[in-house]
Amino acid sequence: MNKKPAVFLDRDGTIIEDTGYIKHPGEIIFPSWSYEALSLLQEEYLLFVITNQSGIAKGITTEDEVAEVNRHLIGALKENGIIIQALYYCPHASEDNCACKKPKPYFIFKACDEFNLDLSKSFIIGDHPSDVYCGINAGVRPVFVMTGHGEKHRHELPEGITICEDLLGATRWILSL
Repeated sequence: MNKKPAVFLDRDGTIIEDTGYIKHPGEIIFPSWSYEALSLLQEEYLLFVITNQSGIAKGITTEDEVAEVNRHLIGALKENGIIIQALYYCPHASEDNCACKKPKPYFIFKACDEFNLDLSKSFIIGDHPSDVYCGINAGVRPVFVMTGHGEKHRHELPEGITICEDLLGATRWILSL
């Protein structure tokens, strides 16, 4: 069976606006370009979401609240014709030193095993250095976006990382290759 390329996407600050620890679906805000970007990407790539949700470990949000927000996100995208193959989230704090928190590539490798992915032709898009390093650690090409926390963390990136204004810019760059 042929291996498929994928795009792994950060949630907050990449697909949706980063408004802090989101507890309710009503707090989700999609930037105007999200649906267009994801629709274009899925023509060539399987789409996955990987998100760190340390608010659970910190007691700011609950696992049920995060699950409800994630279900709503997947549903809203599906209503707009966008299929997310899987959404993975890490509920741990950094000090927990878990196996799944980005920049560790645990969820990329999990998706690869579950969906027969070609990581050499895959990308990760996010607004944190942890997204970039997750991609590097998995052998996936990272694309950094300036939305969310992008501007604040830009100086923390290694040399040679592709930087785009937003998810639509990242999408256009990926599809131009």
